[in-house]
Formats: sequence, structure tokens, C-alpha cells
Amino acid sequence: MEYNYNPQPKKNDNGKNILIIVLIILVIISGIKLYTDYLDRTRKSEEILILSEENNDLNKRLDSMTYQLDLRIQEIEKLGGDIESLEEIRSQLIAERNSDRKRSSEEIAALNRRINSFSATLQEKDEEILRLRDVNQQLYAENRDLKSSQATIEEEVVQLNIKQQELQEKVNIAAMLKAENIVVAAVNSRGREREDGFRNRQIEKLKVSFNIADNKVAPEGHRDIYLQVIAPNNQPIFDVAKGSGTFTLDGREEFFTAHQDLFFNNSEHLLTYYYEKGSKYTSGIYEVRIYADGYQIGTKTFEVK
Repeated sequence: MEYNYNPQPKKNDNGKNILIIVLIILVIISGIKLYTDYLDRTRKSEEILILSEENNDLNKRLDSMTYQLDLRIQEIEKLGGDIESLEEIRSQLIAERNSDRKRSSEEIAALNRRINSFSATLQEKDEEILRLRDVNQQLYAENRDLKSSQATIEEEVVQLNIKQQELQEKVNIAAMLKAENIVVAAVNSRGREREDGFRNRQIEKLKVSFNIADNKVAPEGHRDIYLQVIAPNNQPIFDVAKGSGTFTLDGREEFFTAHQDLFFNNSEHLLTYYYEKGSKYTSGIYEVRIYADGYQIGTKTFEVK
């Protein structure tokens, strides 16, 4: 009897078992890798979330600090203090706030320390604001006293000017020339004179005479003495061909009937004017006006019947 032994199937079973074991080990390793990757991603996500929250909190601190700086800058500038250092800090904070880059935890911590140091600067500036306010209040009080004194001086100057002006007006009035004893007469063709109520046919020439009164206050010198004869229609009688012309009165040009140049020497002067109209006078009331130095020094009315 013949018996055959074949061990090959047993070897195949062992190979299969080894392969299964290797596969199981690979699956376990892969699972462990997946799990560790998951944990790593979770940790990184948490770190990113934390950094994002820290960046948001930091941005809020930057905004708050910038706002506080703005308040100090406005107040110190209003009080006349130096704001250059505060403006420089504000510019740095604004630039940091507008930055788009993501900060690391170290950078966030460093920037928070800087902001904390600026808080001390704000406290110093608050003390400076109090000092500036005290100085400004003192200056305001001194300025108010100075303005009060200045106002008093100005009021005294105004009152002095008023008195001086009043005195000058009195001097000017006292220095004004005055025409006295004004006489208006009609001179006929035979040289006879008639005063008051003369008729048209009696007037060959019109004669006006008066005295310039003695005045010791009036300055000596040449004077232009103008004579106006005002017709019943309230218009001056004049004829340029017979010596009439214009003079300035209150800033406007006026016609005069006759004119004489007088050298006044503080004594009484007698002046006589003759005017030949060359035509008839309208019946009515006429007025003679006498001017010197830009003002009227005498007046007289007469009637032509």
C-alpha cells in the first residue's frame, strides 16, 4: 500500500494568515493616522478661532485707544498745547488698525503691551490738560481785566475826543465871520438909491453892502466872500459874463451872483457889491445870501414890486 504526503496546502494557509494580519495592521495604522490628523486639524481650527477672536479684541482696543487720543488731541489743541506726540501715536494705531495681515499670538501680545503703555501717556496728557485749563483760566481772567482797563481807557479817550470836538466846534463857531448891517438898495440910471420895496423900473443896478464884523478869534488871511441873489423861484441869479461863477458849498457846486476877495485882519470891513442884471426883475420876494469859508455868514430879503 502506497501513502503520499503533500505539505503545500499548509504553507498557503500560513501566507494567507500573514497577509490578513498585515492588512489588519495597515488598517489600524491608517485609522490611527486619520484620528491624529483629525485631532491636529481640530487643534489648528481652535488656534485659528482663538487668534481671530484675539485679533478682533485687539482691533477694538485700537479703535478705543484712537478715540481716546482724538479726545485729548482736540482738548489740548483748543487749550494751545503741543499735540505732535499724540498725533504720531494716533497715526501708528490707525496704520496698525488698517493692516490686513493676520497677526500671530506673539505680535498680538506685543501690540497689547504697546497699547498698555499708551494708557500711561493718556494719563499724563490728562494731567497736562488740567494744567493748561488752569493756565487758560488765569490768562482769561488777566485778559478780561486788561479788556476792562482798555475799555475804560477807550471810553475816556472817546469822552476826551468828544470834549475836544465840542471845544473845536465852539472855536470854529467863534471863528466864523459874520456879515452885519446888510443893506439892499436899487440904483437907478441917475445913480439915485432906494431901499426896501423898490420897483422894477428903479433898478439899473442892485447894490448890496454890509460889514464883516470884528473877530479876534478868526485867523487872518484872504477870504472869498460870495454873494447870491435868490429869485422868487428859489434859483440864484447869475451871469458869467458879468463876473458870476461857481463855488463849493457842502460838497456841491453852487452859482454865485458876485464875488470879492478880502484880506481879513481881525478888524471890521465894509464891503459893497454892485450887480447889473441887464433885464427886468420878476416881482416878488428876493433873498441875498452871503458866504465865506464854505458857510453862510448872513442873509437879507428884499421885495421887488
